[in-house]
Amino acid sequence: MIDRICISLSDRCNLNCAYCHFREKKTMDPAPMDALEILRHVKEYAHGPFKIGFVGDGEPFLELDLLKECLRFMEDSPFLQAYTITNGTIPLSAEDIRFLERHSVNVGVSLDGYQTLHDRNRCNSFERVMENVRQYRDVAGHFPTFNATVGPESLRNREAVFSFFEPFGSKVTFSRMIGPHGISLPAYRAFLDEAEKRLPIRRGGLDCTMYGGQCAAGTNNYFFANGKVYYCGNCVDLPPVADSSVRFSDLERLSLTFDRSRCYKESL
Repeated sequence: MIDRICISLSDRCNLNCAYCHFREKKTMDPAPMDALEILRHVKEYAHGPFKIGFVGDGEPFLELDLLKECLRFMEDSPFLQAYTITNGTIPLSAEDIRFLERHSVNVGVSLDGYQTLHDRNRCNSFERVMENVRQYRDVAGHFPTFNATVGPESLRNREAVFSFFEPFGSKVTFSRMIGPHGISLPAYRAFLDEAEKRLPIRRGGLDCTMYGGQCAAGTNNYFFANGKVYYCGNCVDLPPVADSSVRFSDLERLSLTFDRSRCYKESL
């Protein structure tokens, strides 16, 4: 049973982060995609909690009007839950922040940790991100959640990373850096074990090994981008499995069999 998808609203991004695997692969041809059609198919299919992540190879707040249109479209469903992950550099108005709060959107901000660590890979964006994080807190009454990519420097300076996030009191998703700049799965899991003693962190279930869980490729989670469907965001350099107009009953018939404790892409 599929119970979550990610929708990339566009491939536009205002940053060019050093470790971004979408930028490294550059395999998807830009193509139009009807996000509302995808959501219509979700409504037809979902008969229980269904999570929709507005994330992907672009910055979602560059498509804020479309994101808000999608959230309004979801209002009449008791099952649909939304989250988004932003690079944190796009200022939001107080009205926009309140809109996201009213629609119970879990807003995750990509923030790798202390300034030199963050700026090294994320285009010297730390100051802009922190300004917008404080603005979000001032309007919403709480900090957003955080998504921190864990690479070699994070492993070497884990104490500084943990100390940086502790004062916020928000949940942190530590995601494993993959590809040529990446770290091993055992090293990442050891980092998570230490982080969990200090911070409220996300430990995924059947979701993704990048987030500390099991790989869900070809089971309950698919990635929609540029008019196509992929097993996941890590698999965009593999052939797509369907067009984005596919019915979920057809996607449900797809299946991959392999060791779920490993990343499907890395197992190939």
